[in-house]
Amino acid sequence: MSTARTFLNHRDSRTREVARGYAQGAFLMDNGGGVQWYSVDMRAVVPLTVQDGLHIARRLARDLPRFEPRCDTAFAEVVAGCRGHLPGSPERDGEWISEELAGLYHHLHDTGLAHSFEVWQGTELAGGVLGLVLGGAFIAESKFHRVTNGSKAAVIHLAAHLHRRGFTLLDAQIQNPHLATLGVREVSGEDYRRLLRAALNLDVTL
Repeated sequence: MSTARTFLNHRDSRTREVARGYAQGAFLMDNGGGVQWYSVDMRAVVPLTVQDGLHIARRLARDLPRFEPRCDTAFAEVVAGCRGHLPGSPERDGEWISEELAGLYHHLHDTGLAHSFEVWQGTELAGGVLGLVLGGAFIAESKFHRVTNGSKAAVIHLAAHLHRRGFTLLDAQIQNPHLATLGVREVSGEDYRRLLRAALNLDVTL
């Protein structure tokens, strides 16, 4: 049985509802009217390896060993960083991760659906990615940095970690120039749903 089924049939109704929505290809945002479901025609997908198209600039490659990757050791801080509320993290234009949505992420972390992937420099949190895990899919909701290249290092370390663990999909949802520099590509909704269905059937863990 895939690990996704645990959440698609979870006894907690909020966890079950969110898992089923994401399994259909939708995602949550709050653009000022409360937490709502959204979907896009084209989906941004992060290659998991250099061979598959992940681009790591030379300077960034030299910096990567300075960042230590960890999972789920600072979830609250990553949520705060993604909202622009963590000291040292850039302010955000607007706040689609509202107080209500942040509370939902914390609830989903408690039930095992939401996770943080962090990069550290010594005792300092340098950056991180907030996401949901369903089977072999990591659906990245947001990322942040507190030092130069912190968020890029987090994405690259996350891609490598997922590849080692047997994941097949790192979903960045919406393309932007920052992601494009890493080789992130857009796929059609049909292709995304095909990749997602295959990932949902995998029995892997973060």
